[in-house]
Amino acid sequence: GSDAVLATLGLGSCVAVALFDPERVIGGMAHILLPSRSLSRATDNPGRFPQTALPLLLDQMLALGADRRGLTARLVGGASMFANLVPAGSMQMGDRNVIAVREVLNQLSIPIVGEEVGGTFGRSVWFTVGTGQVMVRSAGRREQAL
Repeated sequence: GSDAVLATLGLGSCVAVALFDPERVIGGMAHILLPSRSLSRATDNPGRFPQTALPLLLDQMLALGADRRGLTARLVGGASMFANLVPAGSMQMGDRNVIAVREVLNQLSIPIVGEEVGGTFGRSVWFTVGTGQVMVRSAGRREQAL
């Protein structure tokens, strides 16, 4: 229902993607673990990868009556939690997740209307489906609405 709140706590390099149709008040959230299926030994969960999770979420929302022309996306996460452990010049997993999510959303023609990504700190996110509001909280930082 419209009073539903979807939450993801303690996001590090993962990216939460909130999709929302404000006209029909239909929303959903994907939790992207890795930028590509090829990086995982466990490939049986399509919800972990942007190339499979986002089309799946889109299909489920369309089945509920969402209009894809009105959909928007908000991204949260993609932090570089262990920047000092990665060789200089190589790309962090969080950055790779954000780039992969942006590519898939672009392919699906879903505009990104808000994001709180990158940095070196974890985040938690609450998506209130009835209003479309996405709240982001991080330790020691001001709560932010997307």
